[in-house]
Amino acid sequence: MEKAKQGRDSSKISRQPISGIEAQEPPGDQISQNEDPFLDFVQRSFAMEASIVPKEAYDQIPDRIHPSIVSALRPHSIESEQFRLLKNNILFPEKGTPPRSIMITSPSPDEGKSFISSNLAVSIAQSIDEYVLLMDCDLRKPSIHSLFGLTETKGLSDHLSSAIPLSRLLKKTFIDKLTILPGGTIPENPSELLSSEQMRHLLSEVKSRYSDRYVIIDTPPPYITSETNAIARVVDGIIIVIRQGKTKKKEVQDIIDIYGKDKILGVIKNFAQKTPGTSYRYRKYGYGRT
Repeated sequence: MEKAKQGRDSSKISRQPISGIEAQEPPGDQISQNEDPFLDFVQRSFAMEASIVPKEAYDQIPDRIHPSIVSALRPHSIESEQFRLLKNNILFPEKGTPPRSIMITSPSPDEGKSFISSNLAVSIAQSIDEYVLLMDCDLRKPSIHSLFGLTETKGLSDHLSSAIPLSRLLKKTFIDKLTILPGGTIPENPSELLSSEQMRHLLSEVKSRYSDRYVIIDTPPPYITSETNAIARVVDGIIIVIRQGKTKKKEVQDIIDIYGKDKILGVIKNFAQKTPGTSYRYRKYGYGRT
């Protein structure tokens, strides 16, 4: 991941190209800036000023926390506000009860699913009454632990392969109500572990044991791995993260067809070059305008 760039005017953060790549017009079959059904979400900008983080936050936030955790480091930023909007739409749905277990995935790598998972978990945990368990199920490329400033540590893969008790693997964070289950040691057989009966039992146990909290599950892209499908069957809802100018419409539609529209909570467009405004709405997936 790219290191934070210092000294840039913080008022221009949201308008800077991502990771030094100039914005380009995407081909017609890719997700464009003005696709109405998608939420023009946050730009993953790593440029930020230390002075905008409240002083009291430095007493709690680890030095190694990644600057992309904007919900904690920049609570008053436009990006953080977008995560609060997303959180509120999840916690207070128009119909039915809020989904307690949410899978975050993307059609392909490098579309920002771990960024979305981590910041959504932080935003929910910052609520007065909500507790969150953030699970890193991307066993091939675990990253959640490093985003929160943790060193390489045992986690989910070690629980599944060596039966290490879950209680020994859960990690508390600088946010009192946020707990992390790291991905753990990269295994030789991630697909078999995540598709196992033990994994299904774990997900059921987590949902029942932590029924009073939200469970956010960061998963690998379903196009690359088969185990994501097994996880999708037991969660309450799925959020798909796409990257503007990269993700093709057909890739998104294929995921919708696999999991079903009723399972999809929404689609988030990441790496948007346009500064988000208060008029953006989080909505169910669909190509048609409403």
